[in-house]
Amino acid sequence: MGLEKIVDKAADEDSWGETLKIVLQALAIALLVRIFLYQPFNIPSGSMKDTLLVGDYIFVSKMSYGLSRYSFPRTLNICVPMTGWCTGDFRVLPDMVSEGERWFGAEPKRGDVAVFRLPRDPNIDYIKRLVGLPGDQVQIKDGVLYINDKVVPKEPDGSFRNIECNDNAGYDCGEVTYKKFKETLPGGVVHPTLDQVSDNDADNKGPFTVPAGHYFMVGDNRDNSVDSRFGPREQGVGFVPYENLIGRADIIFYSCESEQAGSCSWVKPWNWPFEIRWSRLFKLVR
Repeated sequence: MGLEKIVDKAADEDSWGETLKIVLQALAIALLVRIFLYQPFNIPSGSMKDTLLVGDYIFVSKMSYGLSRYSFPRTLNICVPMTGWCTGDFRVLPDMVSEGERWFGAEPKRGDVAVFRLPRDPNIDYIKRLVGLPGDQVQIKDGVLYINDKVVPKEPDGSFRNIECNDNAGYDCGEVTYKKFKETLPGGVVHPTLDQVSDNDADNKGPFTVPAGHYFMVGDNRDNSVDSRFGPREQGVGFVPYENLIGRADIIFYSCESEQAGSCSWVKPWNWPFEIRWSRLFKLVR
């Protein structure tokens, strides 16, 4: 082998070595960000419409509330968007945060859209809007929210139309129209709510007194949300302990029309430009 070939081979090996080093460094940084700072989630249900839609992918800020045993997990499950493929849980860390502890703890604020572990089954993640703080009395009367015996202002704000599919009918899809309202929570957070059916079973609930160290969560899509209005015996959420909070939803980084059969399919990339909701990309969650 000539000197030039030896030099070329050494250069190629150095190049591959540098590439591998860069890839490993990038993976390490991504892992640290995922564990300590931001975690991606996708929205699988319509309980938070129209703040969050099925097919939205969001980043959740863990440090908004600090790290608990649920927001600082010992396992990871990495999924590839639009494929349905996931690695499954694999252990990456030992137990670091004990039960009941929270590192760098910060109190959530009324109006936050928060991801949390379902109290009756901590293996399930939920996302709702926080409306009740510890000590609050919360009630729903005729579809209107009351906090501490004071009505939460709610005014009509047009309508919301959305394509929805019935999985049990072979993805039979059609347009659904909701009445849309603008609700202003104590403290000034203004957000949308949807109402589809008058005199729904969930339109009259409570009063509930939120225990110390717990929070009351409600979906913005009031007729189609299993939340704190329903207790564990009703297969609902009930009060959410502070420990169960994972983080605050901050931004939508990707969104596609996933409620339509076959949309955003990984094997049909030519459809992506027409199925991605471009207007929702990098939209702040409020």
